[in-house]
Amino acid sequence: MRELDYYNTIDTSGSAEFKDRGSRFLALVYPISSVAEFKENLALVKKDHPKANHHCFAYRLGTTMNDFRASDDGEPSGTAGRPILGQIDSKNITDILVVVVRYFGGTLLGVPGLINAYKSATSMVLQVTPLVRKPVLLNYHLQFDYTQMNDVMMVIKQTGCEVVKQNLQLFCTMDVGIPKGRLQEVLMKLKEIRNLELKEKES
Repeated sequence: MRELDYYNTIDTSGSAEFKDRGSRFLALVYPISSVAEFKENLALVKKDHPKANHHCFAYRLGTTMNDFRASDDGEPSGTAGRPILGQIDSKNITDILVVVVRYFGGTLLGVPGLINAYKSATSMVLQVTPLVRKPVLLNYHLQFDYTQMNDVMMVIKQTGCEVVKQNLQLFCTMDVGIPKGRLQEVLMKLKEIRNLELKEKES
């Protein structure tokens, strides 16, 4: 996928339910920022729904869109995890986990029926969960004299930068996330501040 200046994500969890011939498909969505958070949320879902027949899921992490995983959890191959991931990708969402919990209703749905059920449950939960558009941030490390503090903070506030970490003493250091779409503008403004040192951080 091409690299974007903005990405879609969510900042609240949500749920929706789809039913077909007695089977219940409960879709649960969570904002996540790491594989560890994915594991925690999946463990909680399994604890909350111990009697469910399947806990299928898909997640996508990061703004490069390369970090993802999908699981059919015992359903026929390609009928659950991939349709869930397909719905996430159709809305270009990242830093997201969708788990679809299935309670079997006694009637086999077949491959097309399963694909439709997992796709529909995911689509429904994504419709009821508000999307948030965020800028892709590039990380920079700043060093400056305390007397320059106001100038630095003014640039940060005006351009939507995010302070990740700061150490403010006589000599200050600060890690900031600069919106990708405004990088040149921010760098130009920061370079106008006397004696400010600036370097890109490895993300």
